[in-house]
Amino acid sequence: MDSFTPSEISKPDRMLGRGIAEKYALQPACPDEMIAPDGSLRLYWQSFTSMLDELGPRELGKRWEQARRFIHDNGVSHNVYGDPDGLDRPWSLDLIPLLIPSAQWDRLAEGLAQRALLLDRLLDDLYGPAETVISGLLPPELLWANSGFLRPCHGSLPPRSRWLHLYAADIVRLPDGEFQVLSDRTQAPSGAGYSLENRIVLSRTWSSEFRQCNVERLASFFSSLRNTLASLAAFNQENPRIVLLTPGPYNETYFEHSYLARYLGYPLVQGNDLTVRDATVYVKTLEGLRRVDVILRRVDDDFCDPLELLSGSYLGVPGLLECVRLGKVAVANALGTGILQAAGFLPFLPALCRQLLGEELKLASVESWWCGHPDSLKYVLDHLADLVIKSAYPTRGEDPVFAQDLTREQNEELGKRIRQNPEQYVAQRRAMTCTTPSLIADDLEPRHFVVRAYLAAQGDSYIAMRGGLTRITPSPDSLVVSLQRGGGSKDTWVVSDQPVNYVTLLPPANQPMALSRGGGDLTSRIADDLYWLGRYTERAESQLRLSRCTLVRMTDQSGVDNARTIELLFSAWLPGFISTPVPELNGEFVAGLLGDAAGGGLRGLIASVHGFARVLRDRISTDAWRILQEIYTAIMDFSVDPHNPTSRILELLDRLVVSFAAFAGLAGDSMTRGQAWRFLDIGRRIERVDFIARFVRATIVPADTDPALLEAVLEALDSTLTYRRRYLTHLEAHAVADLLLADDSNPRGIAFQLVQLEQHLCALPRESTQPDRNRDQRALLKLRMSIQLADMTEICQAAPDQPHKALDALLADVLDQTARLSDAIARLYFSHAEFSRELGEMSQEST
Repeated sequence: MDSFTPSEISKPDRMLGRGIAEKYALQPACPDEMIAPDGSLRLYWQSFTSMLDELGPRELGKRWEQARRFIHDNGVSHNVYGDPDGLDRPWSLDLIPLLIPSAQWDRLAEGLAQRALLLDRLLDDLYGPAETVISGLLPPELLWANSGFLRPCHGSLPPRSRWLHLYAADIVRLPDGEFQVLSDRTQAPSGAGYSLENRIVLSRTWSSEFRQCNVERLASFFSSLRNTLASLAAFNQENPRIVLLTPGPYNETYFEHSYLARYLGYPLVQGNDLTVRDATVYVKTLEGLRRVDVILRRVDDDFCDPLELLSGSYLGVPGLLECVRLGKVAVANALGTGILQAAGFLPFLPALCRQLLGEELKLASVESWWCGHPDSLKYVLDHLADLVIKSAYPTRGEDPVFAQDLTREQNEELGKRIRQNPEQYVAQRRAMTCTTPSLIADDLEPRHFVVRAYLAAQGDSYIAMRGGLTRITPSPDSLVVSLQRGGGSKDTWVVSDQPVNYVTLLPPANQPMALSRGGGDLTSRIADDLYWLGRYTERAESQLRLSRCTLVRMTDQSGVDNARTIELLFSAWLPGFISTPVPELNGEFVAGLLGDAAGGGLRGLIASVHGFARVLRDRISTDAWRILQEIYTAIMDFSVDPHNPTSRILELLDRLVVSFAAFAGLAGDSMTRGQAWRFLDIGRRIERVDFIARFVRATIVPADTDPALLEAVLEALDSTLTYRRRYLTHLEAHAVADLLLADDSNPRGIAFQLVQLEQHLCALPRESTQPDRNRDQRALLKLRMSIQLADMTEICQAAPDQPHKALDALLADVLDQTARLSDAIARLYFSHAEFSRELGEMSQEST
């Protein structure tokens, strides 16, 4: 290709490597993307490296910090299973993109489009007449012994006879400059969302450089993908309901699923959000069941339907495959496409291309040998030390074996395993020989790389993304690009020698969209998660205020006797943290207060908040996410000073209380008054009622009218100013109880929460023809009546044997009714166990 040809090296205007490129240490015998064999810069790198030199090290460091901050603030992450530092790991993005000239990418895209079409035709044959196997073009072992071949899918024809709607290929560069395919991704290709995120980060970091390099845009690819998915709908073709099916928040690329769903405008659903009724797929929403037309899946084939495929799967939808057979729903990619991710097919693709397309294969695979053929087996065993060994069938996370890294004994053992089951192995020539520059600290270092290119079906062919996800090795010597093993990523810039057109997913200006004030369907699971996010944010803020109130009195040097007050505050603390006598304020105490992410304490609470926020990443605003991310980082990174444990803890608590208040204010001011906001606020209100009742019961009920205690209660519940405006400094139990329980004008009191809850419940959808399903409203009515009918002066009168027995009974009833209210809401809105024929017919009509 042009970038590696001698003709380019001989051009008189070429620049020798200088500036930041001058210190770039190439690996011996490894061709490089930036530096030509004679040590000069390749033409299409000259402009970019010149701009790097103009910035200088200090500005380059600022740009790097800006990119890292953007990744952190937006929560860009991938999950690392078994990581002791936690599930989330910040996304690793190199500041230096991979540059590829537009002419080279055009030829690559042409070859990839042909390859995608070939694989699509091959899938049609394998799940149909299987003529490629019958004629001998393919060994039968690659079909019948392939775990990726789903027999229940045989004979099922997807919409428009198209199996592959989204295809990806891992590409490597050879020393002669040609591209070859290392592997095909046909099942549910991941990484397109990360490609988009990488582009957004670097286009902001290198804003002027991005424009000057004429980098081609990615939006046209996603526009084609969206149009293709819409065309698959058999019903409701004008406005199909398309959902993105994710395995859930513990999947390694869950952030990408959430990000892609938001970008494309699709609801993000999990398997339990969907249900099959009368051979039709529905999504469970608060208004009822809504028909689904197209599913863009990120769940592996065999996990999609536990009824006919993997019976132990909790990620899929029982009955989905039958709906597909009947043409009631379209799934992209079609179920069963994972079979072609098997490396065993690679050696046979040239002959298959001639048979199925009548053409020569334009884009070759990395040279591969299927060991099930005797001649190939002999070659592999004779040259084992020079090859990479892979499974011939689809695998789940198994790394390739680089025979050159094995000892003699290990190679002998590997050869023995291959001889025993030769059909299960494929050998490939080592192909990751080229390197690309990466910014490590302040210097450029070479890294081996693989480019994942993406294609979307368009008409009878495929269109390639003008860019891709480049993954790099963690060190110059490594040949493994796994992000799970410390690798990184790059943005891929396809650079043109002409100005590029601006592309957007927004409709043309001359086609104004119809006005809408709806917020889209809210699934029951999302409503459930929002409800618990509200409860946990309120619970965390309440515990922070209580912790701060207690610590202030434990460190009080005024001489006031706070022993009884502190003892009662401790009784209201986190379960399991009650101690008598009150423990000494030392490092061990503060560490116990903070706890850990997996257990109790403040860290455990805030980890729960963060967990729900991750699940709802596509539902909360960027600013709200940043607040919660800062809270999580602040408490997880906080370290206790063993010599002065209280020196910074109060400052941390103040900061966290303010941050939670900011989140509540942002949610109140920024969220539209739709169902999502209502369930978030319902959770907060119910949790506040529950906390106030428990806190007052633990402090005021067992005590006399100690002014110091009453003052602490008001402080912990943020009601001191309101009380003083009414009663000045005179503190009495019945006045405090009235303010905190019965005053519906106090936003920190129980009565106020009940008024807000009544408004929310009246606005929620419900079936008016079934009054027995109004259990939530009945529970709330009982709760309000018990508060409104209570005479605070009378019930707060203390008796010698039991200071506030009537108050205790009232609060016990409040807690019981609050639990009943929460349970009623869960049964009514978070579960769809009941299904009426009338509701199903209404749902179909609404589509």
